[in-house]
Amino acid sequence: MKWALLLALVGLALAPHPAHAALTLCNRTSYVLYAATSAVQSPGSDTRGWTRIAPGECEIARKEPLTAESYLVHARTSLSHSGPARSWGGAYPVCVKDANFAIRQTVTQPYCSAEDTFALPFASLNNRGKSVWTMNFDEQPLMSLSEAQLAGVKRLLADNGYKIARIDGKPDKATGAALMDFRKRMRFDALAGNGVLFRILESQARVKVAPAGYTVCNESGESLLVALGEKDHGAKSVSVSRGWWTVEPASCAKAVTTPLKADSVYLLAQRKNGSTLVGGAEKFCVTSVAFEIRGSQDCAGRALTETGFAATPTKGLSGYIARIGPAGLRP
Repeated sequence: MKWALLLALVGLALAPHPAHAALTLCNRTSYVLYAATSAVQSPGSDTRGWTRIAPGECEIARKEPLTAESYLVHARTSLSHSGPARSWGGAYPVCVKDANFAIRQTVTQPYCSAEDTFALPFASLNNRGKSVWTMNFDEQPLMSLSEAQLAGVKRLLADNGYKIARIDGKPDKATGAALMDFRKRMRFDALAGNGVLFRILESQARVKVAPAGYTVCNESGESLLVALGEKDHGAKSVSVSRGWWTVEPASCAKAVTTPLKADSVYLLAQRKNGSTLVGGAEKFCVTSVAFEIRGSQDCAGRALTETGFAATPTKGLSGYIARIGPAGLRP
């Protein structure tokens, strides 16, 4: 089935308006979304992310009145969902970070110069000059908020390995049984609501789902700097090392976005004080600033530092999630 992902920039008469909210984002899709917004007031812009929005819910993205010249928005699906990542956006490149962030920069800046930032395509938000606005994220076929909530439960149950026949907003016995089993396995509190359900469904699915590429999730409780090493064993065997990605606590960074082909990808994770949390026996060259280095020989002779990386097994996998805890790389 071909998915049509639509950015519906429309006002809602029936959607809830949280108190003291100027811009409210509503999720009428079956995906957990993470949204970023940018307020543009020449010569600068104020970009913030990520606002987490569970299916069928509305969340405050901006509390201040919408008085800037223009507003931009982008949303992407949670890494916990299986299949290719999906996004809602447009044609305006805006600098963001993988972790929660706030970035102020000039509107005319043509590239993302700060470390650990990259550009994503944002869509223009037409709030019709109003200081308070609510907008929807939609997919086809269109759903109400309540239908999206049930469809979201179904999608996350499927991501957790349950057999769900159809992702839609209609109740069925199989979904009810799967949900009951999940609650029992997770030992849910009798008073746990939908918010707790979606967070646990999402976190458990992230353990099972490895999206295409290489993702690093930081569960150590402190900020980490991450680098990767790869080896091309073709006719011209060449090693390549890249870094640094900043991965904040309780967040993930996607370091490789294309399907993996190597038997192993090599990982280095350092704390902000320079000490190594994840390392190993495979040597690659690194520097103290952002780098991409071809070849792992004669690091010192090239004014580079030789450092040991840990091997992570990726043979036969198109996607891999490396999870880093307080004691290092988790199994």
